[in-house]
Amino acid sequence: MLATPFPRHIAVLVLATLACSFAANHIAARIAFDHGTGLLLAMLCRAGVTLLALAALVFWRRESLRLSPTTWRWQILLGLLIAVQSFCIYSAVARIPVALALLVVNLSPILLALLTWALGGPRPTRVALAIMGLILFGLVLVLDVPGRLLSSATADEQWTAGILFSLTAAAVFAVALWVTEHKLSSMAGSVRSMLTLIVVFTASALLGASDLIPGGLGLPNATAGWIALACLVLLYGAAFSTLFICMPRLNIARNAPVMNMEPVAGMVLGWLILGQVLGAMQVVGGLIVVGGIVLLAYRR
Repeated sequence: MLATPFPRHIAVLVLATLACSFAANHIAARIAFDHGTGLLLAMLCRAGVTLLALAALVFWRRESLRLSPTTWRWQILLGLLIAVQSFCIYSAVARIPVALALLVVNLSPILLALLTWALGGPRPTRVALAIMGLILFGLVLVLDVPGRLLSSATADEQWTAGILFSLTAAAVFAVALWVTEHKLSSMAGSVRSMLTLIVVFTASALLGASDLIPGGLGLPNATAGWIALACLVLLYGAAFSTLFICMPRLNIARNAPVMNMEPVAGMVLGWLILGQVLGAMQVVGGLIVVGGIVLLAYRR
């Protein structure tokens, strides 16, 4: 029996709340990192708690875990891609304003469209290409490229690294979306996500145990760091679990673009909580990016 969809205003409100929760998770992450929390520890805690919630959902629904060998290979690849994406976005959030990191990461829909085309899928329409150009123009404003080109100041290494991590996260996430859409679309979403989080958790634990990333499993050095780590886990876990529990009633095909308000929420929360202020032109560029992504999503 199909679940009755929520009225659209309720579905939009739920998705907007989830977008704000995901943005707040990154705000909490920045506070945790500023107080000595290791990136891998944050990933382990986030993946572990969310994994428990999804596992309970999967077993409650009695969903099958039987996969073909080929599907298992694609599933493991998806988990590794999400592990890399998670590490990159947290690395970016630790270095640059949260809103800036989220705006760059939200380039993934453009990269997905281009990747799909390159792999034999449909060519983007002229209108879609024009919207992509608009998004890139907005990104130029967000990154304050004209100001940085005209400035005689030495390049900020932390800023550069943060942007590169964000771009890598966007590219990796685009590949993950392609794998999900073309190789794992027949799987139940909750099962796919649970297995993905198992791989993320395992990869983070192994990387932490190898000590290849110094301080990766570092504990918070202040009470504020512990509180932020707990908030990070609760916000992400609650939002992720709620999304999958309510998904049959949210009419995702129609309402998914609402989730693109996450960078806007990150901009507002970053200003209110962290004091991270973007310039006027950066704000305008951010709104252009988000608006373009929403237009692109509605066209698809």
